[in-house]
Amino acid sequence: MDFDRLHQFFKDHDNYILLTHKAPDGDTLGTAFALYAFLKELGKKARVVNSEPFPERYSFLYEGYQEEQFEAQTVVALDIATEQLLGSNLEEYKGKVDLCIDHHISNSYYAKESYVDGTASAAALVLYDFFKDQGIELSDMQAKCLYTAIATDTGCFKFENTTPEAHIAAAELMQRDISFSIINRKMFDTKSCERLAVEQAVISKMEYFFGGRCAVICLTKELMENSGVEPAEFDGLANIPMTVDSVQIGITIKQRHERVFKLSVRTTESYDACKFCSFFGGGGHIRAAGCEIEGTLEEVKKKVLAEVEGFLGRTSCAE
Repeated sequence: MDFDRLHQFFKDHDNYILLTHKAPDGDTLGTAFALYAFLKELGKKARVVNSEPFPERYSFLYEGYQEEQFEAQTVVALDIATEQLLGSNLEEYKGKVDLCIDHHISNSYYAKESYVDGTASAAALVLYDFFKDQGIELSDMQAKCLYTAIATDTGCFKFENTTPEAHIAAAELMQRDISFSIINRKMFDTKSCERLAVEQAVISKMEYFFGGRCAVICLTKELMENSGVEPAEFDGLANIPMTVDSVQIGITIKQRHERVFKLSVRTTESYDACKFCSFFGGGGHIRAAGCEIEGTLEEVKKKVLAEVEGFLGRTSCAE
């Protein structure tokens, strides 16, 4: 699918449902609301949906958004590599996705049509390139959405997935009235007292394995519910294990249900996080990936550490 065909797709279809993935981040939301604004300019009806309420942290991305009620005809997934990432409240859309726009190399191509660029730093960069290629003028709100998406998915341009193209796109978006310094401060520099308390709790209980080459933190439902922090504020905790200089594989185990845990894996350049998570049916990027595992917390840790031990025996991600 090239950009001309993608543009024709948007012109030919109507009544859009724009899907964002569970535990939504800046990329899935920023991409969805930027596309929403474009579709409205085309005179289309559109609705952005998520399995959970939109996080308050990203409220500046959907200022003025009003949910329309209509009979859905076209379903588009943004930044969603597999249907498992839709969440329990969006399962009705499984097998019904008409188009997927994504940047994950682990994309399962579940949609009827897909535009996936595994070299892009963020799904938003795919959409930005589309807008630029087709000569589509962006509003300041769209620019704000796309900048936020690119900045958050690259860790404020410090993650390994950051490309020259991501910097160029960000620089061009910064020419608009997007208050990028405020966005960056909100996304990366400020935390609530409750969030800091959560970080202190998980750091104090962080476990080290295999001579300090692997670090594991656990987020139980009890810890999260007692924290007083909304779910979106748990974003970024998966990077904590990698702040330890000896750690090569950082594991965050986050409880979703009684016997269901989400695994977030971060790695150094020697190991492939996506390949690691594929053993458990997940995927993502080379340095950041995830999956879900069933069992008790101790059972999940045992399974994960058994795989980590084998992984650390390899000398490169290519093996």
